[in-house]
Amino acid sequence: MKKIERINTIMRYINNRSFFTISEIMLEFNISRSTAIRDIREIEAMGMPLEVEVGRDGGYSVMNNSILPSIRFTDNEVKALFIAFMASKNQQLPYLEGRQSLAEKLLGLIPENQQETLVLLNQILLFEGTNPNNPDLLDLSDLPHPMLENLIQLLLLDCHLLITIKEGKAEKSFPIFLLHLYREKSLWQIEGFDLEEEKKRIFSVDNIINVEPYPTKTKVTRKKVLEKLSKQKEVINLIIEFGPKAIAQFKKYHPFKYSISYTNPYQTTGILKTFVNVNIPEELTDITNWLLFLGEDIKFREVPEEVLESLREKLFLYCK
Repeated sequence: MKKIERINTIMRYINNRSFFTISEIMLEFNISRSTAIRDIREIEAMGMPLEVEVGRDGGYSVMNNSILPSIRFTDNEVKALFIAFMASKNQQLPYLEGRQSLAEKLLGLIPENQQETLVLLNQILLFEGTNPNNPDLLDLSDLPHPMLENLIQLLLLDCHLLITIKEGKAEKSFPIFLLHLYREKSLWQIEGFDLEEEKKRIFSVDNIINVEPYPTKTKVTRKKVLEKLSKQKEVINLIIEFGPKAIAQFKKYHPFKYSISYTNPYQTTGILKTFVNVNIPEELTDITNWLLFLGEDIKFREVPEEVLESLREKLFLYCK
């Protein structure tokens, strides 16, 4: 019997009794004491209200002899959940083990006829990163950076963090107020407000070697941080008009900080106004490649000369 099936069966067994012991679970399901204890703990974590009775003859009882109401999914809800799990494969998302066990539990909760439908969907629907010869295969790239889950746990408690990164052979620490944790170009990034220099910084999670709460007596709020950043807004030096084809490309991919203002009610034309720091080679390269990705359906209203020169160099290399 698979683990999820066993746990579901134990839950039904428990709910039909006012009192039970670990020994009874071991005997009924032919499992070891350690397995029985682990299963009971997992059932408690799922929300079953169990009460421990200590002593020689102690065991467990269900509080008020009741269980939380069962959740029933409609056919479309099951498909929506399953497709969401399929689409999240090989995306370097955190809590991989939790996502896998959640998918197993979902399958264990639904009738067999719905399970067959999901198996068919898994064979037919393919998402980016899916191996067509084995849709269930998880690539090694699906494993998120080991720092990611720890980072999420910390930021849920406090956004004041001390980030230590590796720059070449040196290590450097930054006290920041975390604004966003996002994924761009298959890499997880942190957008934070440097609490000492009072400016925005971007860190790659891959470069982080340590993260811990920042013990500051003077806490700042997100509102206060955004107010300070609004006073530091860079002067716009790139203005682009978008046609429908370029908008379609924009929707496929665009840098995290860029957004379009649509100029007609049908959202077939739009305009982008932003700042490009041409003194950072990596940013100049990224914007050049992205502008080429957008295609011919764009018009420049304003553009730095450095960006135009970079575009000319790229096009010259392509035409060689």
